[in-house]
Amino acid sequence: MKEILAKRLRKCREDAGLTQIKVAIYCDITEKAYQNYELATHEPKVSILLRIAQFYEVSIDYLVGLTDDPTPYPRPRT
Repeated sequence: MKEILAKRLRKCREDAGLTQIKVAIYCDITEKAYQNYELATHEPKVSILLRIAQFYEVSIDYLVGLTDDPTPYPRPRT
């Protein structure tokens, strides 16, 4: 899973034309932490993975390789 996550994080970031630091700032993590996710040396906690998925507007399932469809699931309105 780490390798798929790393590749998809990098692809999402590059497709958005962003730097690692910009993504890290939005997700309230350090740049080094985000770098480690893209290098597949560490895996993010679910809460951080959720923030990253929301930032990129993709599903967590897509990021971790459970589906090839990046479309996020619809959220129920409250």
